[in-house]
Amino acid sequence: MVDVWSGWTELVAIKNKASKWVREAIEKVKGRLPFELRGIDSDTGAEFINHPLRDWCEKHQIKFTRGRSSRSNDNCYVEQKNYSIVRQNVGYFRYDTEEEVYYLNRLYAYLRLYANFFQPVMKMTEKKRIGSKVQKKHDDIKTPYQRLLESSYVSEAQRRLTRLYKALDLFHLRQKITACQRKLFSLQKKKNVKNKNLEETVWNF
Repeated sequence: MVDVWSGWTELVAIKNKASKWVREAIEKVKGRLPFELRGIDSDTGAEFINHPLRDWCEKHQIKFTRGRSSRSNDNCYVEQKNYSIVRQNVGYFRYDTEEEVYYLNRLYAYLRLYANFFQPVMKMTEKKRIGSKVQKKHDDIKTPYQRLLESSYVSEAQRRLTRLYKALDLFHLRQKITACQRKLFSLQKKKNVKNKNLEETVWNF
């Protein structure tokens, strides 16, 4: 989940796309956001477009909207982070065991801190076409944390964010990220060897 204004990013791995797990993941994110969750704009997948999630949003007075079908660019903010944060750190392997999901969430817990407090992003402020060229203008590069400190809408959370930032050690944070990555790749390697041996056994049979 990505906040459009600040770029604040939250990451959660779930067992599958059942609405139950999606709703629980959103509740988890809602509880740790440094600002109030007022709206959700999802893609058109059935994991989001369902009655339980709609009812949950209505109960918590959260506005729910969705992108257009077959228009992935409607969710460009999330798609961008899917590559720069998710794929760049976990690759394209399939993580589907309970142990893998556990370590994936541990990795995500560290990645969200790294991305939100230490990874600066640019925001486009203007875009115009001049002939065949598109001219873009961006504001100053800032981390999502820095953008939130400048906002008048999250003043209650600014002290808490500052305390958390001062308590973070970038070196140790990177060490924990690397340790989780190695564990995930190790689990993936073992699973691939097991599957390969299983295939050979079935073939020999």
